[in-house]
Amino acid sequence: MSIGKRNNVKVSGSGQRTMVMAHGFGCDQSMWRYLAPSFHGQYRTVMFDLVGSGASDLSAYDFDKYGSLNGYAADLIEIVNDVAAEGPVVFVGHSVSAMIGLIAGLEAPDLFAAHILVGPSPCYVNEGDYVGGFSREDIEDLLRTLESNYLGWSSTMAPAIMGAPEQPELGVELTNSFCRTDPEIARHFARVTFLSDHRALLPRIVTPALILQCSDDIIAPRSVGEYMKRMMPASTLHIIENVGHCPHLSSPSASAAAMRAFLEPMSL
Repeated sequence: MSIGKRNNVKVSGSGQRTMVMAHGFGCDQSMWRYLAPSFHGQYRTVMFDLVGSGASDLSAYDFDKYGSLNGYAADLIEIVNDVAAEGPVVFVGHSVSAMIGLIAGLEAPDLFAAHILVGPSPCYVNEGDYVGGFSREDIEDLLRTLESNYLGWSSTMAPAIMGAPEQPELGVELTNSFCRTDPEIARHFARVTFLSDHRALLPRIVTPALILQCSDDIIAPRSVGEYMKRMMPASTLHIIENVGHCPHLSSPSASAAAMRAFLEPMSL
């Protein structure tokens, strides 16, 4: 099976460098449609669907391989090797894909010139002084509800995750995206996502990284961005005044401006 078919890889733009964009849980590559065009003149923009999402080849979903984020990181390395022969890429990852990108960057550091992490979280569970946003009981309740009534969970959670109270159509869009995802795959991916803990990786990330955090995000609160900034030696934190977890949809202009301000001093 080709990588392009497996991950529904799409390439746009005409720049000398390559920017690879990876979506979050319950989403697909269409979530980048407001942000990606801002970079088409400077970059070849590569978008794809994680296996199990969007128009990826669902027959490629392996519950063992994707039992950790490392399976997705291995796919990302294959995609980058396939599309970016001219040099290392700028990687843009939303939510769980931010961590997938960091894992891939540790496995193949020469492939990544910079990471842009949109609403990232290395761990969703509060532990000691670390505030991830949820207690362990919160996460277990969330997963039980998801497993017993996925469509109902999607209808309730998606608008809250999206936020953007002045743009209710975006909440409807995210709900529909969640509902299109195969429930069995979604349950598995949710457990892998929300129970993951990759905090130990952060001090090892020496590639320049921009942490784009929203001022009001129920999934990745501001405390998470501040923690990541402290732990990652080459990171920059930028707070976007935005309600929700998807600023690339609800605040694309502010997201693009922050990305440019980060990339231009490095001539990327």
